[in-house]
Amino acid sequence: MNAIASTDSPPRVKRRNQAYGYVLLALGLAALPLVGMYPIFLMKILCYALFACAFNLLLGFTGLLSFGHAAFFGSAGYAAGHAMKVWEVGTGPGLLYGVAVATVLGFVVGSLAIRRSGIYFAMITLALSQMVFFFYLQAPFTGGEDGLQRIPRGTLFGLDLANDLTLFYVVLAIFLFGFWLIWRAVNSPFGQLLKAVRENEPRALSLGYDVDRVKLLAFVLSAALSGLAGATKALVFVSATLSDAVWQMSGLVILMTLIGGMGTMLGPVVGAFIVVMLENKVGDLGRALTKLTGVEWFRGLGESVTIVTGLIFIVCVLAFRKGLVGEYLAWRERRQTATD
Repeated sequence: MNAIASTDSPPRVKRRNQAYGYVLLALGLAALPLVGMYPIFLMKILCYALFACAFNLLLGFTGLLSFGHAAFFGSAGYAAGHAMKVWEVGTGPGLLYGVAVATVLGFVVGSLAIRRSGIYFAMITLALSQMVFFFYLQAPFTGGEDGLQRIPRGTLFGLDLANDLTLFYVVLAIFLFGFWLIWRAVNSPFGQLLKAVRENEPRALSLGYDVDRVKLLAFVLSAALSGLAGATKALVFVSATLSDAVWQMSGLVILMTLIGGMGTMLGPVVGAFIVVMLENKVGDLGRALTKLTGVEWFRGLGESVTIVTGLIFIVCVLAFRKGLVGEYLAWRERRQTATD
């Protein structure tokens, strides 16, 4: 009887329940196109959600604030697009090449950035990211301000990715793989070490852990998964542009993570959903308000989406310090404690 009780320890039961919940979430996502949701819109959410989850691995679980993740996101898009369009390597190898480029770039940037901490770490990542951006602005293979256009989707495992619905399920599989990899890393001894570095780096160092190596590994893994998101986005929209590599993209992924709740698994997914919804629906909301109230000012909301997202960010920071998902989890824990 004791052996049975020991095998069903509370942490193991919690992880098992989480796994069941994530399976239900995956099934729900898979059913969305079948109920009328636009596949391209859903794929955009999935790409940004994977990007935010990758960034959250660094910020939420390791405590490192990077302003340069757009470099990995954009680099992978350019690399994958160039490999598939110019080299004609195929979709699978093209995506892998994009991830490889982001991984190598992450290793270079991480090796330089982890030598400092705090705001200095953030500024180093921003400076190196801007160097990458200006390289892409002037490099001939990127197309400059026009971007790299007409990237062929091709086929993957015999599936014709020209069909949006088929591509959606491929993108969903990529997202689920990246999400599972992050979940597995967080719920492993390595994940516990990441949290130890986040909570008390000097103590982790005094216990004999190579903190710099841990931070570098977390940085490279985050960069690789960000690259996977960027390469997938380039495949979905058959283009790679400077907007994916500019510093505002780094700010956008920070916004997604903070709104949803950093340090949580589902927080970045929720944050990505909210931000993408705002980008696509604020214009429709403005036109509806103009029609309802007769005030023409609302019609310009679509062009001022950053103002709306900024206001939502302010509200979330003031009212939901842990993010939407973080506050919900904290409320549920308080309720469970009061019940017990």
